[in-house]
Amino acid sequence: MNWLAEVDSPLVVVRAIHFAATAILTGALIFRAVVAEAVSCSARPAAIIVRTQTVRVGWISLATAGASGVIWFLLEAASMSGLSFAESMTSDVLSTVVNETQFGLVSEIRFVLAVMIAGCLAYDRFPLARGLGSAISLGLIAALAWTGHAGSTPGEVGILHQTADILHLLAAAIWIGGLVSLVLLFSVTRRDPTDAGVSFARDATHRFSTMGIAAVVVVFATGIVNAWILVGSWHGLIVTGYGRLLMLKTTLFAAMLLMAAANRFWLTPRLALAAGSEPQLDVVRRLARNSMIEIALALMIFAIVGMLGTLHPAIHFL
Repeated sequence: MNWLAEVDSPLVVVRAIHFAATAILTGALIFRAVVAEAVSCSARPAAIIVRTQTVRVGWISLATAGASGVIWFLLEAASMSGLSFAESMTSDVLSTVVNETQFGLVSEIRFVLAVMIAGCLAYDRFPLARGLGSAISLGLIAALAWTGHAGSTPGEVGILHQTADILHLLAAAIWIGGLVSLVLLFSVTRRDPTDAGVSFARDATHRFSTMGIAAVVVVFATGIVNAWILVGSWHGLIVTGYGRLLMLKTTLFAAMLLMAAANRFWLTPRLALAAGSEPQLDVVRRLARNSMIEIALALMIFAIVGMLGTLHPAIHFL
């Protein structure tokens, strides 16, 4: 497959790690704000643990996103300059990329946003800091739309493409990143199988499922728009490497939907059993297992996203 010759393996890996870390950061902060804190009244101890876990996940994700973002910038600088990696590591090349390219400008903006999120995490005990951190994290993930194909699409189609890509990124982060927090919440419930703990898990799962359904609808709709712009036809979807990767991504997305549907319509209702019973704890374990499978599938999708961003869209070959 000749299209594989286009793949820049280090860039693909770094992009995938950066997208995943940024999504987990955003999803964790939004999960806490929209799900955990909204249902925490009946289970204060569990809510405190979830808040602590969210901060820990936030710091780890932010550090990973920061490190991978720096490496991504350096790799892009080398690619744009046409020089080897070592030769491109000069102040002239790096300053040119920062000051004279869209990627450099977006990188600067996202660096400032990341620093602001770090400040919010440092003062997370204050409600204002928590709210600002969640809002800024949405900007951090949304800005990625200007680092890919959507950022270079001209005209009115470009506006549509950027809008769809921003919504796609936001919805994917809220869904996939929120799954990480949901798995952590299940681990808390298994350690605290009391009425309050199980009630907290049940209410949080219902609320996340509702939010997840909305996110899935947005991901699906915006994915169709992006595919229409970047692929253009069924022929392009089938005969190009870009199109085949997109079909693989869609297949993994469908598998995630099946796992999410099993959680929402089969397992979640079974949490209404008597609190602390063995069958109920088994349901929690199954929910956690299915959610971890969803996360694994999501990581595969991020790997594909990392690769798609380095390839020419299928429509360029038609």
